[in-house]
Amino acid sequence: MKKIGFIGAGNMAGAIIGGIVKSNLVKSENVIASAKTMANLERLQQEYNINVTLDSKEVVKNSDIVFMAVKPNIFDGVLEGIADLIDDKKIVVSIAAGKSIEAIENIIGADKKIVRTMPNTPALVNEGMSALCPNKNIEDEELKIVKDIFDSFGKSEVVGEYLIDAVIGVSGSSPAYVFMFIEAMADAAVMAGMPRKQAYNFAAQSVLGSAKMVLESGKHPGELKDMVCSPAGTTIDAVKVLENEGMRSAVINAVCTCVEKSREMSK
Repeated sequence: MKKIGFIGAGNMAGAIIGGIVKSNLVKSENVIASAKTMANLERLQQEYNINVTLDSKEVVKNSDIVFMAVKPNIFDGVLEGIADLIDDKKIVVSIAAGKSIEAIENIIGADKKIVRTMPNTPALVNEGMSALCPNKNIEDEELKIVKDIFDSFGKSEVVGEYLIDAVIGVSGSSPAYVFMFIEAMADAAVMAGMPRKQAYNFAAQSVLGSAKMVLESGKHPGELKDMVCSPAGTTIDAVKVLENEGMRSAVINAVCTCVEKSREMSK
């Protein structure tokens, strides 16, 4: 039974804690979180009955796995403040964008156990997609423990760290693109006379169902698209407009721009 600690208590930390507690991976009394103020901590304590503190060092002392769940701009300073308490048996899990394994090792030591991860915001509804990048000190059983944690609020895959920027482009940041797509479809439905709330329901459920078909059918997205496009029908006319407007190239360019920005941040 591992003891799990969180330094930082924002939305993503809350989603991970919720997954851990609800799936009974770890008992709530074996989870502890810290933050600068009590606001988020009190919410997490009331909802999940976990231990809370304003002292990050207390988290490290009482944890086998330490989640670094603070913003990238304060990440280094916070990590430096607890570095002397991290031994070669504790596992440090980072969810911060732009913080490489090497950068973390430079602060706490290359002999320490580190897993760099990149979850996304659908973790808040237990549909997250996370990438896990272990350093050389992580053993297979330890990686499985970390993967079980991330699978408790969605899906996860182990990838080489060289792919982390691609992960950010296609998964970490992509919920924003999908939200824009849903909003645009709903706007069009409103133009056609549908009430706003109903339009969001139709658009969002269509995206949810379509994503589920890709994941569960095993069919290529192009094949699934063809299944909707009847000869001389409404859908193929709409697809033609999207092609003419450059939908594919716009999405590709957006994701590639996101990937490049992530690479710049890592430098």
